[in-house]
Amino acid sequence: MRRPLPPLNALRAFEAIARHLSFARAADELHVTPAALSHQIKGLEDQLGVPLFHRRARSIELTEAGDMLYPGLHAGFEALHDAIGRLGRRKEDRFLVISATPGFTAKWLVPRLWKFLNQHPEVDPRLAASLAVADFTADGVDVAIRLSDGHHPELYVEKLFDDSVVPVCSPRLIEAGLRTVDDLARFSLIHYDIPTSSQRPPNWSEWLEVAGAHGIDGSRGLRFNVADHALDAAVAAAGVSMSYKLIASDDVHNGRLVIPFGPQLPITERAYHFVCPKGHETRPKVRAFRDWLFAEMAETKAKWVPFDAATSTGSSR
Repeated sequence: MRRPLPPLNALRAFEAIARHLSFARAADELHVTPAALSHQIKGLEDQLGVPLFHRRARSIELTEAGDMLYPGLHAGFEALHDAIGRLGRRKEDRFLVISATPGFTAKWLVPRLWKFLNQHPEVDPRLAASLAVADFTADGVDVAIRLSDGHHPELYVEKLFDDSVVPVCSPRLIEAGLRTVDDLARFSLIHYDIPTSSQRPPNWSEWLEVAGAHGIDGSRGLRFNVADHALDAAVAAAGVSMSYKLIASDDVHNGRLVIPFGPQLPITERAYHFVCPKGHETRPKVRAFRDWLFAEMAETKAKWVPFDAATSTGSSR
């Protein structure tokens, strides 16, 4: 029969004291008092029947018995810490932190995320919606979807899709007489203003100029600093919103919004990109999300064809 082991706390106290050769430093590490450690060591020595330390005036040394006990005990605690660490890292590997803009997250990603969860129950996504560019190290982000020029030499980058800027409104505004660009003079314009200079939001004034509109003040109307709020206002028939086509696509396909007329303005200087730290693209959870994301985007693009044709042939004046 094996000899019963001493209490774990006493063994942990001995290992820390022997490693530091100091009761005070060991007490700091274990968040107890030196007196408490002395009490534990006394009990351990009594149970083992041998002294473990030579106590000097200003120092301590291991006895022969202490020298015999320490290496194996130290290795055991190191192995224990390593095992607990691996278990913790395995749990952390379930988490996938995804950074994207609030509008993309709310209007495109979240409505589809249930599919990813069904396909990959081993992954727990954590969404970090922000207009700020993610810091993969400081923010603990695994992947990001960025609207940018794609120049991120320090990162792994794949182009996800190109987008366009389109006007959208509730079908109720069509019923109220919105037919051409000139009719916009009778309806409120809805604006999405980004409070940072890193991105340029859809701009009514630029669109009206390309559309050849005259006598319409492109600066008037409602303003929001969140893209999905601007679209929600359009759904509520509060006016006509200028929007990225992607984040309006579900509302258009479901009939909550319509694209009343062209033109669609391609965004030429930027595109959406899938981004992650170099080397991380092969990690199973990152690869799973990347493959799912591109498949979903291909499906979304296929649904664009009908209303692309409608707005390209419809009159804007």
